[in-house]
Amino acid sequence: MDDLPLAAKPSNLPEFSVSEISGAIKRTLEGEFGRVRVRGEITEMKRYPSGHIYFSLKDENAKLSGIVWKNSVSRLGLIPENGVEVIATGRISSYGERSSYQMIVERMEYAGAGALLARIEMLRVRLAAEGLFDESRKVALPVLPRLIGVVTSERGAVIQDIKTTIARRFPRHILVWPVAVQGEGAAEQIAAAIAGFDALTGPLRPDVLIVARGGGSLEDLMAFNDEAVLRAAAACRIPLISAVGHETDTTLIDFVSDRRAPTPTAAAEMAIPARADLLADLAQKAARLAGALASATRDRRLRLVRAERGLPDLPSLLGTARQRLDDRGDRLGMALPNLLERRRAAVSGLGGRLPDLPSILAAARDRVRDRGGRLIVALPGFVAARAHALGLADQRLLSGLRQAVGAVHRRAGPVLGRLTVSVPQAALREARAKLDGTAARLESVSPLAVLARGYALVTDAAGTPVTHAEGIKPGSRLRLRFADGEVKATVDGGRPMDRQGVLPL
Repeated sequence: MDDLPLAAKPSNLPEFSVSEISGAIKRTLEGEFGRVRVRGEITEMKRYPSGHIYFSLKDENAKLSGIVWKNSVSRLGLIPENGVEVIATGRISSYGERSSYQMIVERMEYAGAGALLARIEMLRVRLAAEGLFDESRKVALPVLPRLIGVVTSERGAVIQDIKTTIARRFPRHILVWPVAVQGEGAAEQIAAAIAGFDALTGPLRPDVLIVARGGGSLEDLMAFNDEAVLRAAAACRIPLISAVGHETDTTLIDFVSDRRAPTPTAAAEMAIPARADLLADLAQKAARLAGALASATRDRRLRLVRAERGLPDLPSLLGTARQRLDDRGDRLGMALPNLLERRRAAVSGLGGRLPDLPSILAAARDRVRDRGGRLIVALPGFVAARAHALGLADQRLLSGLRQAVGAVHRRAGPVLGRLTVSVPQAALREARAKLDGTAARLESVSPLAVLARGYALVTDAAGTPVTHAEGIKPGSRLRLRFADGEVKATVDGGRPMDRQGVLPL
């Protein structure tokens, strides 16, 4: 038996299947930790479409997986968030398919005032960055609201204090939306009440809104630090007054609301003015207005008296003007006949000095008639004289042209006799010979003839000839012209050779 290998030796240890081991561990965990309370920070939280919430609780040294089943979410007591320290109540179980253990959570609560304050501060910083606390968003309260809306509990001293204060100061209508101000579901009810008031139209829409509750611990006031309540208050178009807790209590709704009151009674006093104060203020303003009006009237009357003293005697001025008008009228009646008489005498004098117009017209007609007859008699003779003069000029011109043509023929005869074809031909041959010689010399110095012997003309991209390699940089674009055409090239690099054609070392 001692010689048998170790694997073949019989053992008295019992064998278990994986399922048996997993089930035994699960029963042990659920038996030993049937109901526990675990404190830790929520991390890795994820809400699945099925409604279940998966997360982890961690502290400085360890991490524990947790699950909240869908049917327990509504009874959880708070909305879980990453980074919040809580105390979770539930039982420890295991998940055999992954060989892991986890906590099935049934309730949660914040882990003391420190965790609550940390959560409130995180929310405050985030909403402040969004601008929900900016003073530019806040609106002024109406001077005398017609209807006041109140969001608070219908039981308790808060609503009674608000009613009593409003009835004492200036009786107004109050519309109460009862809500739970603490505990589970309170935040949702408060947010729904604010949004509901804001959605009202017509005579039921309040002119100002008060959100109030009495004092309490930090946990009791957490509904007024909820994000849903804060966003509903920020979105409300009705001027909103927050009156949560006592004067020393501060909640985040105080930063979002348009005005913050230390107590519900102070909120009512802030929403409605005192009637006695309004009457006293109105009486004071009426007295000041009456005094100012009397003073202004006296001042205007004094100025009118002073202006009256400076005015001239109007009746005397009118009498003088009337007398002057009558005098001018009398003088005008006498001056008009005299003026007409003088104008008539002047016209009569001018008529005597005018010439005899009929005699002048008759003499002018006689002169025109005489000159017309003389012109008719002289016109045929004038035309005949002009025609004779033109005939003589024509004969003299033809004679002069014949003499000029004969003289030209006489002078050109000897010259034409001396001209022969041989002279132009000789001059043409001589010019052709000179042209051939010049073409040969040009061909010898032409750069194209040099290119035909195997050379190339190098120019840069602008067409300037390149005669030295020192100024050429790698990558430059060059153009190479050969005898039969032109190509483009790019410089890859190199070194210039010395005068003997050797590259320097």
